[in-house]
Amino acid sequence: MIKYGICNEIFKDWEWEKTCEYVSRIGYHGIEIAPFTFASSVTQIDSKKRKEIKNIAKRYNLEIIGLHWLLVSPEGLYINTKDFDLREKTKKYFFELIKFCSDLNGKIMVIGSPKQRNIPEGMTYNEAWKISKDFFSDCVKIAERENVILCLEPLPVVETNIFNTVDEVIKFVKDINHPNFKMILDVKSMSAESKPISLLIKSAKDFVMHIHVNDANRKGPGFGNTDFIPIAKALKDIKYDGYLSVEVFDFTPNPETIAEKSLKYLESIWKK
Repeated sequence: MIKYGICNEIFKDWEWEKTCEYVSRIGYHGIEIAPFTFASSVTQIDSKKRKEIKNIAKRYNLEIIGLHWLLVSPEGLYINTKDFDLREKTKKYFFELIKFCSDLNGKIMVIGSPKQRNIPEGMTYNEAWKISKDFFSDCVKIAERENVILCLEPLPVVETNIFNTVDEVIKFVKDINHPNFKMILDVKSMSAESKPISLLIKSAKDFVMHIHVNDANRKGPGFGNTDFIPIAKALKDIKYDGYLSVEVFDFTPNPETIAEKSLKYLESIWKK
């Protein structure tokens, strides 16, 4: 059975319990957390608060899927930098994120953070690839211990200058070569590629662990012209049984309309 999730940042002005009650009541199975919605650093969230976050979701039979928007805060974190101390600081914080995800019973961590992975001026592509590989090879050891899967997200060139295509990310996942390092597919991002989304999904069959659903216009599914019928068919063809998690970048008109219309649209498409 396919499961439906939604990212929590659209409810940024809501109390956590109100968010969980509402999301569960309208029919979602899970919620995905952007850590910055709780604190600028997860190190500020103590064990009592973590238990409270987890238990409130459980109270409403809502699964905490995992985390996304990982490195947007605290400010200054960077993966592909020649500054060794900054890389180590970023890695140490990534370890903290993995522990936070595990403490919430989350299973997935979406590695997007385009600005924090950019190849800076003066660094070659091959250098950035090696730095990224070394970085995530260390992180995945912690992820294995905590039973968390790290999922690298292909993002278009307008957002970042590395890991832009599904093929590129598949190659990197193969290079890491660890069961706790996979990939996520995002409909908005795949819309920027030259290949049909359905073919991209099928090519990622052995590597994809999570799906973000949104329209090419950065709104929710059903809010634009992206055709989800072939997307749903491709996901069925590869026997995907994880989450379809609604992630939007345009929060208009309001959280309720986004959440309810997106879910109804996805349910109607999946039945076809």
